[in-house]
Amino acid sequence: MTSIRSEDTDLLWTPSDPSQSQTTLFRKRINSTHGLSLDNYQDLYEWSISHRADFWSALWDWENVTGEKGGHIVDEGASPEENPKWFEGSKLNWAENQLRHCLPNPDGIAVISTSESTSTYQPSTKRISWRDLDILVGKTQRSLRRDGAKKGDRIFYWGGNVLEATILLLASSSLGCIFSSAASDFGLDGVKERLDQIQPSFLFLTNGVVYNGVIRPLVPLLPKLLGSLSTPPKKVVLIEHLPKDLVSHDGLEGKMQDWDEWLDASEGKTIFERLDFNDPIWILFSSGTTGKPKAIVHRQGGMLLDSLREHHLAGDMGKGDIYFYYTTPGWMMFQYLVSGLATGATIVLYEGSPLKDPAYLFNMIDELGIIIFGTSAKWIEVISKTYPSPKDNHDLSSLKQILSTGSPLPGALFDFIYEKVKKDVLVGSITGGTDICSVFAGRNTSLPVYRGEIQSRMLGFALDTDGLPNQPGELICRKAFPIEPLGFWPLVGYGFPDEDVTAAKRRFKESYFKGTKGIWYHGDYVKITPSRSNNSGGIVMLGRSDGVLNPGGIRFGPTDIYSVLEANEYADRGVEETLVVGLMVDGGADEKVILFVKMKETRTLDDTLIKKIRTDIRLARSARHVPAKIIQVSDIPVTLTNKRVEVPIRKLINGAPVSSINPATLRNPDCLEEYLKLGERMRQEEGIQSDA
Repeated sequence: MTSIRSEDTDLLWTPSDPSQSQTTLFRKRINSTHGLSLDNYQDLYEWSISHRADFWSALWDWENVTGEKGGHIVDEGASPEENPKWFEGSKLNWAENQLRHCLPNPDGIAVISTSESTSTYQPSTKRISWRDLDILVGKTQRSLRRDGAKKGDRIFYWGGNVLEATILLLASSSLGCIFSSAASDFGLDGVKERLDQIQPSFLFLTNGVVYNGVIRPLVPLLPKLLGSLSTPPKKVVLIEHLPKDLVSHDGLEGKMQDWDEWLDASEGKTIFERLDFNDPIWILFSSGTTGKPKAIVHRQGGMLLDSLREHHLAGDMGKGDIYFYYTTPGWMMFQYLVSGLATGATIVLYEGSPLKDPAYLFNMIDELGIIIFGTSAKWIEVISKTYPSPKDNHDLSSLKQILSTGSPLPGALFDFIYEKVKKDVLVGSITGGTDICSVFAGRNTSLPVYRGEIQSRMLGFALDTDGLPNQPGELICRKAFPIEPLGFWPLVGYGFPDEDVTAAKRRFKESYFKGTKGIWYHGDYVKITPSRSNNSGGIVMLGRSDGVLNPGGIRFGPTDIYSVLEANEYADRGVEETLVVGLMVDGGADEKVILFVKMKETRTLDDTLIKKIRTDIRLARSARHVPAKIIQVSDIPVTLTNKRVEVPIRKLINGAPVSSINPATLRNPDCLEEYLKLGERMRQEEGIQSDA
């Protein structure tokens, strides 16, 4: 780590030798190949978005993609709304590239798989070599083919983040099938919504999982699920993640087949079907809090090439690295984790609670030698309040990068990491999402880390805001990019009714495009900072654009308030969680900021605490930021991936019915009635007439 200049008070980390980073070496290759003199990251970024065909073609070569590149990269004049094809004429397979290190490193460890235990169940940690991973993928591939799986068939997985989920993803891709999944904590309605939309031929599920020390069976829910589906899968396969004596299978004979029995017994060669760059690889689902989840279809070539850009080019991940991301198969970070295999790194799968013991994941870092550790901003926030000084209890000498996503990482949590976890570590706050199953802005090992900022816009993406320069606005992408989804399911050519395909096309356009310029609107409210250290500008996340507050015409994101209240002093006073939304007044011409506060058990939001909240927000932000009302609630609604849901609650308090919110997408939908009643009361106080 190099010295930090005293005048850069928010400069937290600098790379020790940026000249040897993959980004710098790549820049030198570009200069040599194209006869340029790009001096720094900013130069490289500007070149990459003004010469996108050259950039993505050079990236293919730099990353030694297995496959045939073809001759035409992209029509650079096409807009994101036109969604052009990329690398036409190419032939490749995502899974083949994930497993390309099997031959040169057969005895190296590809996957480490571990799970939470209980007093009666103590699972062992599994270490799977590249050779054994290839064998297991081949067995699964042959089993799928034996049962009729073919290109374009949907393969659905419901369960925990276990080894079989990774194997199934790889085997599905090897055949050109389309993978989709739901986490074990998804309820029946949430799983049904997904299955009914995509109508998979195969359903795989784990018999159950352990979470927070409790055994949570899935298999007893299977009969009700299958009976509710309009088009049930042709084949159901059960993965015995938990010992059979811990989960009852009574009454399910003939409805499913055990994984071990289903798996092909031979050890033939794994075959990879070379596909077009633009063929679909998986379907991810949006949270769907105010309607049915959007079934987002991603293209296999984009997922491969951009994950290599993110992991290897920007993150310097490679052979010898141990890479972990806490995720479930219901979150895009599952694919983001598995895609680390293409770099030659060892990936770590963990199934269980990350917080039953706050020390658990830190112990895992030390025990497994994790080098790149990924988590959510929410986990870091909780750890900062419940486990205040990890560096005093753990070695953490292997740790080089901490990645964070899921919600904005405020400056105070950057401080916590550097002061209480580890000083010499790259903190890579990243943003992208399910919509692109990738990263628009994030870490880069050649650049410094500034407090509260995402390090940089990623190469190849013409990112901007729709606001004035140096002012907050909605994050947009002005030019076409290869990780744009193919669309929403169903796509043309998969046997679904024309009206369903047309509706999916219309919904896709309404979700991401406004006006006539064809620009991609991502839905995040951000500020792009002035360039420092030639980083071309970092990004400060301010919230979702549809959750932006606008009292008195002053626009700001909920994060402006959350970042004040996430200080440890509020945790000490009993504040557990907060949610801020806008109540429309004056006939919709203005709004009032409403802050909901969940307190720890036995603690109360009293007048003294309310006064402190108002004062601290005014001093840290402005008088406009101070909430008009601060209200204690019993719970804060979150999605199944623990994200706060401002927009649905905003709708509720402004008069929308509870039926406008999809309860299957929430972890705690029972709390919605409380907000409905609070909204009625506040509207009465404001003299707002009900539409009912």
